[in-house]
Amino acid sequence: MTSLRVRIGILGLALLAGPVAPASPAAAATAPSPTVEERRLDQAVPREILERSGFDTVPPRLNRALGAARSYAQARKVVVRQGSALWKRAVDRAQGRGPAGGDLSRDDDRPLYWARLGMTREVRTWAPSFGLSDGQRAALLDELERTSRGQTAVRYPAGERLKRVLVTGFDPFTLDRDIRISNPSGASALALDGTVIETADGPARVETVVFPVRWQDFTDQTVERALRPYLKRVDLFTTVSQGRVGRFDVERTNGAWRGGFADNDTIGVTGTVPVADPGSQPQWTTTTLPYKAIVDADTGRFPVYDHTSVTEIPAGGTEPVVRPDGPTPGSTARAGGGGDYLSNEIAYRATLLRDRLGLHDILPGGHVHTPVLQFGAGNTDPATGTVTDPGFVRNRLDIIAQVRAILVVAVEKAT
Repeated sequence: MTSLRVRIGILGLALLAGPVAPASPAAAATAPSPTVEERRLDQAVPREILERSGFDTVPPRLNRALGAARSYAQARKVVVRQGSALWKRAVDRAQGRGPAGGDLSRDDDRPLYWARLGMTREVRTWAPSFGLSDGQRAALLDELERTSRGQTAVRYPAGERLKRVLVTGFDPFTLDRDIRISNPSGASALALDGTVIETADGPARVETVVFPVRWQDFTDQTVERALRPYLKRVDLFTTVSQGRVGRFDVERTNGAWRGGFADNDTIGVTGTVPVADPGSQPQWTTTTLPYKAIVDADTGRFPVYDHTSVTEIPAGGTEPVVRPDGPTPGSTARAGGGGDYLSNEIAYRATLLRDRLGLHDILPGGHVHTPVLQFGAGNTDPATGTVTDPGFVRNRLDIIAQVRAILVVAVEKAT
């Protein structure tokens, strides 16, 4: 997600008739149409991924449960319960608990992604007899997003025996280029959630959450809302996303700029990253991860780089300039080390939150880019290729294992 990739919601118009008392605003509104992202569910690849993992049963189950709801309060309970169950099921599947549900490898993050979209489409297009206001529908969708992404399931045991680590991942993206795409950062989140990693300084408990690839969600402060409750309680955090081919990067510097690349709803946004209190907003934030130790360690098959390059408009200048060694004083950001897409933005938001909480010199945190997850030889054409192959699975497993190894080094060297 280096310079990585939408959100068109079409609201239906209410058609009211009859000479009797007018309908309430809640009952008058018709359900919106599915989003661009949700409409991809009708293609063959998502259907195959859901069927081969057993996750094709998830949206119909939600549909039936919503059909039995007789009030907004009941619907909210249904959404929270089933969103939380989807996250748990995806984590359990990735970690070898319970049935696989099909022949798709357990490490695959795509069943969670497509099943969630099936659920959001059910909620978005649901037209209950009791009526649903736009605000209520938005609240249900918000609950579903948060619960099915693990954002409400972060749990650290009490006491000081365990280190506490927080890791984030992303949904698949660039799906119009290749709808088969998986995101190794999301797969890593599923594989690591709730696990304990052993380090030379003792055990560390890892909790994970996953974020959408949509500009609007980031504008709505989804990152800050999800991470703020935990940053003062953890010993280390890292945001993770897919980056460059054949390499890991520890991104040294993050920039306050959106470059406009289209997101999963095919919407592009350009401009300064919108945050609370923009008057005190810095152009750059920096990693506090032990990047030198991570780069020097033997963590796996892929090389790991301390990535320092940024793109800036120098103080007094008008044109962007690439700076291999980081930004110069007074410059304006045009791309961080992680680019100008949502990888850079989540790193910027998380590290800015760290700094605004007064944790810059206390809490190690930053961003790690994984290698691009590639399909195996002979399976690179989206039009003719299969949804998985042995090389694809091996690449994903190797990336997950190396993310875990990088966390071990980070915990050991940060303490």
